[in-house]
Amino acid sequence: MFNPTEFSAYQWLIVPFIIFGRYVVFCTVSYSVFYAWKRRAWLYRKIQQKFPKRADYLREIGYSALASAIFAVISWLCLGTPLRQYTLFYSDIGQYGWLWLVVSIPLTLFIHDAYFYWIHRLMHLPGLYHHIHLVHHKSVNPSPWAAYAFHPVESLLEAGIIPVLLFSIPLHPVAFWAFITLMLLFNVYGHLGYELFSRKTYDHPVGRWLNSSVHHNMHHEKFHGNYGLYFTIWDRLCGTLRADSMEKVEDVHGRIRTNPAPRTEAPSFQNSI
Repeated sequence: MFNPTEFSAYQWLIVPFIIFGRYVVFCTVSYSVFYAWKRRAWLYRKIQQKFPKRADYLREIGYSALASAIFAVISWLCLGTPLRQYTLFYSDIGQYGWLWLVVSIPLTLFIHDAYFYWIHRLMHLPGLYHHIHLVHHKSVNPSPWAAYAFHPVESLLEAGIIPVLLFSIPLHPVAFWAFITLMLLFNVYGHLGYELFSRKTYDHPVGRWLNSSVHHNMHHEKFHGNYGLYFTIWDRLCGTLRADSMEKVEDVHGRIRTNPAPRTEAPSFQNSI
């Protein structure tokens, strides 16, 4: 079982490589499919009809490697030092039961979404934006490799969700592992640059609350609005969901509807919601 509290000093030294390795695997798969293998066949699903340059990929990977090391250090401070005794991290499922284990996973996402939204808005204050967050926004047309491409200070702020969760709610290693995996997957998806949702997802009672690759891509292209990570909850509550988001959705889906290629060849969440 994945239990970082049982790591030896040597094992903690390889944690940065584990975190970066997972990022490389997820991004390589996404990049290989969408930016190499199906680059032309699925171009009609590309949100911005252009591709980043090689220098953009290298910059994104470099900053992501540094971010991985920072995430590992924060994890070690919380779970590999005497601070561990003050967390609510537990290893016996019976202590809180299976129901809590299952519920705690989506709960981490809702907590993280709120944390991310407000940290993200903080990063858009003029001083912080130009000195810190601008590193991430150099990816105006992001690729999957931009998932962890943060300035070191922003990486510290992003990693702040780890102590927030560990010191506020009981987390089993399985729930913790599920959270960090879903976080990475959604970061990669958000920066994918391709539309995967069906058009009807945006009008669905549940789907309308999900953050899409289109929403986050517009944030990178326009620099303001659409600050959420997993959901559009806070953007809707605070009035920061871009008014032109649905215009972009309609534009992309207009291309999808008129594309002459067989619909069965294209990726879609058509039946997921």
